[in-house]
Amino acid sequence: MEIFSTSMDSNDSTANNSSEMFESEEFDYFEEPCGAVLGNSFNKIFLPTVYGIIFLLGIIGNGLVIAVVGYQKKVRTMTDKYRLHLSVADLLFVLTLPFWAVDAASNWYFGSFLCVSVHVIYSVNLYSSVLILAFISLDRYLAIVRATNSQTTRKLLASKVIYVGVWLPAAVLTVPDLVFARVQSSGSSNIDFFENNMETAESRLICQRIYPEDTSLMWTAIFRFQHILVGFILPGFVILICYCIIIAKLSQGSKGQALKKKALKTTVILILCFFSCWLPYCVGIFLDTLIMLNVVPASSCGLQQAVEKWISITEALAYFHCCLNPILYAFLGVKFKKSAKNALTITSRSSQKVTLMTKKRGPISSVSTESESSSVLSS
Repeated sequence: MEIFSTSMDSNDSTANNSSEMFESEEFDYFEEPCGAVLGNSFNKIFLPTVYGIIFLLGIIGNGLVIAVVGYQKKVRTMTDKYRLHLSVADLLFVLTLPFWAVDAASNWYFGSFLCVSVHVIYSVNLYSSVLILAFISLDRYLAIVRATNSQTTRKLLASKVIYVGVWLPAAVLTVPDLVFARVQSSGSSNIDFFENNMETAESRLICQRIYPEDTSLMWTAIFRFQHILVGFILPGFVILICYCIIIAKLSQGSKGQALKKKALKTTVILILCFFSCWLPYCVGIFLDTLIMLNVVPASSCGLQQAVEKWISITEALAYFHCCLNPILYAFLGVKFKKSAKNALTITSRSSQKVTLMTKKRGPISSVSTESESSSVLSS
């Protein structure tokens, strides 16, 4: 699945049939268009495999984060609130990956409504994730640099401003998906050279943004640059400024800074992992856009096909950011590890207790069981 792809899927049989047709009409100058022989077999194996791994890790990891942090209402920190938002966004995103896995392996079988829905969830997750990371860095700045009088501001940011500063912009930025995302047959490709002169031997349904043919280049360039600007450059600037100030503050003295440095470590690694995952993909779509606009000349099909394959690989690998967050918590967050262990222990004990009571007394009403579970988890 390539959200920002402008070319429709084609296959080798299509290219061969077209080539034979034009050769019979003595069009000796005809060459197969770039991208027509891009490894479809590679995508059919690589993408579903990667999506399947991310789906399993993302469901388990983010589900655990939501369960552990969600139940800690009394001891939840500001950063925990942001991480809860982040895990919710990532969990919603990984739920769409099975659809893209089937689409990459075979065909889009799920209709127009789900096509638009998975595009919307993709965009919401992308923008909300990086904006939440910017909010986390701002929260760390307030907690460390403005520690004496920042509690009220931090609470306001974590409880109210995050919806206006993160979820509302992310929702607004899904408008292009609502307008342009649709299901279309690959047989109705926008390759002008073949229009009304060829029939695909094997057409398939695809789900992607389909722009008007006469303004397709303009819309593609606009939304790609919007992706890079809003999704990376602007939040990245906020993150960079906040952490530069924090580093300067921490370097002024060592008294009382050890705990602050330890608390900062997980957040810094979280942000670095996010940009490490998404930066290669951004570089790929930026270079592809420059080639598309003829800013960077593509002297041969080799360069264009290499860029397309780079985008295909890095886009799939970028989705690993959805399951990196809980992995970081498990290995780096001491508090989270203890909380998860306690939650699992309490759940196990509660399950054993309910089983014993059921054997002795018979079935327990749902009301009493729910009440007991709530009291145990809140202790």
